[in-house]
Amino acid sequence: MTGFGRAKTQKEGYQITVEVRSLNSKFLDIQIKTPKSLQHKELEIKNRFSAELLRGKVNVIIDVEKDEARKEVLPVVKSDFMKVYASLAEWAEEVNADSSGLYAIAWQTLQSFSTKEEATDEENEVLWLMVGSVMDQAIEACQEFRLQEGNTLEKELRIYIKTISKSLDAIREHEPSRAQMVKERIQKHLSEISEAENFDANRFEQEMIYYLEKLDITEELVRLNNHLLYFNEVLEEDDSQGKKLGFISQEIGREINTIGSKANHSAIQKLVVEMKDELEKIKEQLLNVL
Repeated sequence: MTGFGRAKTQKEGYQITVEVRSLNSKFLDIQIKTPKSLQHKELEIKNRFSAELLRGKVNVIIDVEKDEARKEVLPVVKSDFMKVYASLAEWAEEVNADSSGLYAIAWQTLQSFSTKEEATDEENEVLWLMVGSVMDQAIEACQEFRLQEGNTLEKELRIYIKTISKSLDAIREHEPSRAQMVKERIQKHLSEISEAENFDANRFEQEMIYYLEKLDITEELVRLNNHLLYFNEVLEEDDSQGKKLGFISQEIGREINTIGSKANHSAIQKLVVEMKDELEKIKEQLLNVL
């Protein structure tokens, strides 16, 4: 969800700049900074960005500058000028300051207060249409930035999934030796228990079935493989799938944990730790996915 977009235009006597910055967030949080003339449009601006950016902490800065030639300058009244000049001269005398530049200062002061900034409703509507166009360009630039980041992120996620898949294949290779080890251990205990005087064959059979089910990881291996395949399938989809990928990663983690708890095999335990490490990388990167 990290993104940046900037667009700018200059026409109809205005210079308009829109800048969009997007950071990672589980939800959509839009902060807008606009000039006073557009504050009444903040809800429309927010809705415009919400419809496109969907998630992330988004900062929007809209800057509108009016060209000097478009500003309407009202005439300076002589009496007002004389009052300002007299006041400045009096203050300069009190602080023993140089008064040679007071004329220019008085003139500039009145000019700043005599510029008419208010626009008509028609001018405001024209301005809003231009701002809307620049906003669309900035959103498009931000989305393009996100798309480039997403392509890079997709490659990384596929590498992590491939690494987990390789570890899964390695676990399958260890499974025959693990099964043989479990079998030998059971046979040893069976020979010891069968010699006991109070040996209950029926009870032993029931408990043996129970523990064999607890030690069997066949179903977990199949489900984990299916989850990995499904993860890659969802990556191919065009729509925003960040939440779905998050759910799949949770299921992947559940199967990995179950394999680790059932395996009771040092080599498999090591592979489980490696898979968990790759899964944590996936979860961290999924925070960047819409």
